[in-house]
Amino acid sequence: MIRPRTDAVRPWAGTVRTWITSAPGTHLWLAALFVTTIALHRMSPEFEEEFLLQRSTNIHELSTDPLRVLISSAFWTDGGTWLPYAVLYTLFHAPAEHWLGTTRWLAVAAFAHIGATLISEGVLGWAILHGHAPQSAAHTLDIGVSYALAGIAGVLTYRVPLPWHLPYLAVVLVYYGLPLIVAPNFTDLGHVTAVLIGLACYPLTRAQGPRRYLDRRTSSGVRTPT
Repeated sequence: MIRPRTDAVRPWAGTVRTWITSAPGTHLWLAALFVTTIALHRMSPEFEEEFLLQRSTNIHELSTDPLRVLISSAFWTDGGTWLPYAVLYTLFHAPAEHWLGTTRWLAVAAFAHIGATLISEGVLGWAILHGHAPQSAAHTLDIGVSYALAGIAGVLTYRVPLPWHLPYLAVVLVYYGLPLIVAPNFTDLGHVTAVLIGLACYPLTRAQGPRRYLDRRTSSGVRTPT
């Protein structure tokens, strides 16, 4: 008797469902980005630019309504496609949320997003004040989820088993740090700052509490999936 194909599909479907439901924050965020990406593609180029500027964490908007833009900027991208975000969120955000739990994962992402934004824009403000950057830089477009992603990439250093955590960290630092050395700008500074904030969140990785989708600890101190 030939078994239906659904018998082979069910285990995979169950694994995917468990992966998604054990990282609800990551996938709700991805769903929001999917909706906003579609919305951007329906806008004219002129309207899109003005729309994103009003949600940008630049100096002008931060001085006007900081809470609004710090939140709204995390749900819009500067155009392009949604698929790369789906890949990056699956590789970084989802494992971090599985490991830390939703609350601590969200705390790391928020610290990186907010902290890197304020520090990089603060440095840019200093540069404008001292004539190292034009006044127009106060209205530049600064939007997206890359600071949160860089912070999560940083904190995942503590998740990588020994001895691979150091090569992993080296790759992360080179990836984000090289652009800052070659052609520095406030965005590159924000990315490096976000990675350092993620590394500074080590105490959150040691906090006690249930960790979804993880059930046993290995000799390296890293929990393994069910």
